Amino acid sequence: MADIVAPRTLPGFMELMPREQQLFDRIKGILEETYRSYGFYSLDTPVLEHSDILLAKAGGETEKQIYRFSKGDTDLTMRFDLTVPLAKYVAMHQNELAFPFRRYQIGKVYRGERAQKGRYREFYQADIDVIGDGKLGIINDAEIPSIICDIFGKLGIEGFTIRINNRKVLGGIFEVYGVRDRATDVMRIIDKLDKIGRDSVIEELSGIGMDASMAGELLDFLGLRLGNDGMLAKLGELTGRSAILDEGVGELATLLRYAKLFGVEENHMRIDLTIARGLDYYTGTVYETIIDSHPEIGSVCSGGRYDNLAEYYTTRKLPGVGMSIGLTRLFYVLDANDFIDRSFCSPADLLIIPMTDDVEGAAELSVYFRSRGIRTQVYLEERKFKQKMTYADRLGVPFAAILGEDEIRQGKLSLKDMESGEQVLTDAEDAAGRILAKMGELSGRKILHID
Repeated sequence: MADIVAPRTLPGFMELMPREQQLFDRIKGILEETYRSYGFYSLDTPVLEHSDILLAKAGGETEKQIYRFSKGDTDLTMRFDLTVPLAKYVAMHQNELAFPFRRYQIGKVYRGERAQKGRYREFYQADIDVIGDGKLGIINDAEIPSIICDIFGKLGIEGFTIRINNRKVLGGIFEVYGVRDRATDVMRIIDKLDKIGRDSVIEELSGIGMDASMAGELLDFLGLRLGNDGMLAKLGELTGRSAILDEGVGELATLLRYAKLFGVEENHMRIDLTIARGLDYYTGTVYETIIDSHPEIGSVCSGGRYDNLAEYYTTRKLPGVGMSIGLTRLFYVLDANDFIDRSFCSPADLLIIPMTDDVEGAAELSVYFRSRGIRTQVYLEERKFKQKMTYADRLGVPFAAILGEDEIRQGKLSLKDMESGEQVLTDAEDAAGRILAKMGELSGRKILHID
């Protein structure tokens, strides 16, 4: 007999139980449905790419976290996000695509960071991006927040804030403070502010040669909370001191104006000058979204503008803007805090339970119910009635249809509402009507409940 190998999963890789997977898929489905409603194409790119493709503009922490290996004489890397593969894809097919090119992608990415609760090495990202040809108007940056608001509304998240900034604004402020030549390093350090705190950020800024008192003044300025109009006015006081700052402030003002036209309520958007985003490829607008009542969760949706991402693959200018939801981490946090309505976790709307050896009627009924759009499963195992009902409970199905000798003789079925316990003897057509009515009620319920 062969030795038994203990079943185990690699640290940092998430496997869900069936009911949790059903909930995960429900949330994923809401994202897909919303993305499609805004006219985005679905796209899938390979998990593995040539290393020189994925790492063309990588560096620092990214290169430390990648999964890279050789197969024969081929140097391979597993994708660490969905944006760089998109840039490669658009560069490859630039003469075949219609611009602006709008795509969404929900897929797994891989980062070899330290595994911990809510932080995974394999995880789903849910991205949208708009790619332009030559130029891409700032109005596209304004549409992204409206999509975020739409998604969160459909999920049931009402209290949230999209914190926005512009890398040009930051670059201009750094120029005013005399650290423009170290802008990339300063941005990376400031991006850690929520994680490591003010004192540690000042210490790190001092480590790259910035005077500690000036670092404190910079953080005080970036930490101003004056409302959007107040922040624009404060930034306006610096007009003329930096051309890149003036350009960034103009883009921020335009974004806020158009976002309102797209239906974004003012309380859901806030200028936050501490938002930098750690990735080097952002060139303008940057977003981070938090759940107001649970800021400890951190950003649940982020992104921004990148004007030069495809420059390593083509001389054609292909600017873009997009956002990403870390779906695996978001699901973990929502599930761990019991924010998910588990009435959505059943794989079927109806379980047909035959009580005799004759399953022909059950098979025919299953075909009928599925033709009415009802997800239907037939219990085909020989078990006692109590065991069959226990199975129905564990599945969480809203309804069970019981087919015993009496029901078969009358050409009917006993339909049991598993939530209320009510049971009626009825025919298939009436049963379908009852089930569809309840499914309609459930479809209007939000999948999340967050205080």
